[in-house]
Amino acid sequence: MNVIAVPFHLDEPLPAFDPPLAPGRTVAPALPAGSPWQRMAALYAEVADAVAADVTAGRVPVVVSGDCTTSLGVVTGLQRAGVAPSVVWFDAHGDVQTPETSASGYLGGVPLRQLVGGAERSAPDHLGLRPLAESDVVLVDARDLDPPEADYLATSAIRRCGVDEVAAALPDGPLYLHVDVDVVDPQDLPGLLFPAPGGPPLAGVAAAVRSVLATGSVVAVGLACTWQPGSGAAGILARLAAELTAAPDAP
Repeated sequence: MNVIAVPFHLDEPLPAFDPPLAPGRTVAPALPAGSPWQRMAALYAEVADAVAADVTAGRVPVVVSGDCTTSLGVVTGLQRAGVAPSVVWFDAHGDVQTPETSASGYLGGVPLRQLVGGAERSAPDHLGLRPLAESDVVLVDARDLDPPEADYLATSAIRRCGVDEVAAALPDGPLYLHVDVDVVDPQDLPGLLFPAPGGPPLAGVAAAVRSVLATGSVVAVGLACTWQPGSGAAGILARLAAELTAAPDAP
């Protein structure tokens, strides 16, 4: 296991980034001029290189960043290392918007849709990311969906389940475990950027993460630290962080 810190929210550096895990490596390049997606493509190319190196060496990379779009680099890195992962995606939100459906225009609302071949394609194409089959994705919780996301998921092959149903919903083969911490109920985790009431308690999320790791099939972990700087969330997440650092070495 190797913790890789990516102290960015989208293409913006996070000088006060406070991850709940001590990193063994930090990926923080000076990004080129250009559009946000061009800048993120440059960032995620370095993330992909770091992930591929870990996987090739038999380590499980745990990538800790400020948002969910870093997953593009993680999955690209797995593919570069010859791994075709399925995805288990814990999130209070769907992250399946497109530029056409998003009312806010928030770029962090599209990465899961990008992983399965939709939404904005400039960064995935730059990375050489091969789209995943929708049927190879399990979306966990996702209790706060915009209407276009609900419409898409109603006909998508992406499987959905609650936090307490994860163990029975896991696909076969290697798994990329992605956890956006806003899956936790905001009463248990104050300071979230996008809090969604009515979620599972932190203890329930930790138990579900444990059940995924127990399969021995997790080849990479992503932890999206989507909280306000100085909120104290990193300390509160110590238990969940401990579950992630218990990830076994890749087979």
